[in-house]
Amino acid sequence: MRVFGPVPSRRFGQSLGINVMPSKSCTYSCAYCQIGRTENPVISRRAFAPVREVVEEVREVLERLRRRGVAVDYISFVPDGEPTLDENLGEEIACLAAIGIPILVITNGSLLWREDVRNDLRRADTVSVKVDAASEDVWRALNRPAEGLSLPKILDGIRAFAGEFQGRLVTETMLVARMNDSCEEVSRIARLIGELSPLLAWIDFPCRPPAENWAVSPAADALVAAKSAFEAEGVPVEVLTGEGGTEFGFTGDIVRDILAISSVHPISEEQMERILRRASADRAVVKRLVSEGRLVRIAHRGTFFYRRRQADAPTE
Repeated sequence: MRVFGPVPSRRFGQSLGINVMPSKSCTYSCAYCQIGRTENPVISRRAFAPVREVVEEVREVLERLRRRGVAVDYISFVPDGEPTLDENLGEEIACLAAIGIPILVITNGSLLWREDVRNDLRRADTVSVKVDAASEDVWRALNRPAEGLSLPKILDGIRAFAGEFQGRLVTETMLVARMNDSCEEVSRIARLIGELSPLLAWIDFPCRPPAENWAVSPAADALVAAKSAFEAEGVPVEVLTGEGGTEFGFTGDIVRDILAISSVHPISEEQMERILRRASADRAVVKRLVSEGRLVRIAHRGTFFYRRRQADAPTE
């Protein structure tokens, strides 16, 4: 199962996700990652799935959603890992563009120093690039990169892509208390993002279970100060609030939907109730998946979330 959703995104409306990656294939092991730690971060690109199969599955899911009257705003490459590790990404984007739904790629930007990666991403309609740090020590402590990555080279690659890209470029900065929320680091990040001239910069904070328990949201006044710092650099900025909507799409297969969505997007209790209600299913489905070890129930900030167990999450 390589296609999931649509998922209600706080940034991009109803987003039909594509996840061709084996569990947690990423260049980073971010402390705040909602999917958990990356045990072995990598930087080598490779093919993860036949392009034809990915495109066919997207078309099949879209047809099922069409019959149910479910709209999709974006087809999004937002896998359990870093999408630019997929060397077929450019071809997949080109083939899916024929469907007529805007293509979105959400990337951590760590491979944009590679010309082939920039060429692939230029085919998308919208690209969201993560910029969490402008200082080497903060970047290494928060994003925990794979061996062989260099922050100056990455930032140069992001600048190069921003200068080349003709589509919609947006950025996202995840602020974590006592990590990258100091006035000095936020000002450096804001200046860097100002150089990129994005259509919009999002400031986010951990609101789902993070990889590390200490990766928590900054205080409210730090978020306000961060927004002011971005505005001072002339950057259009918005602070994201809440964990997102509850209207997940239903394709007709409740187990498939729960496992596919939770592999990249932990599902809160409220969201799970809505998913079950839309599918006319009861909680026995969830209890069975938990008892089988395919779902993990996690407490976070006074509520429970369901996340697919990583060992059960390779593409199928």
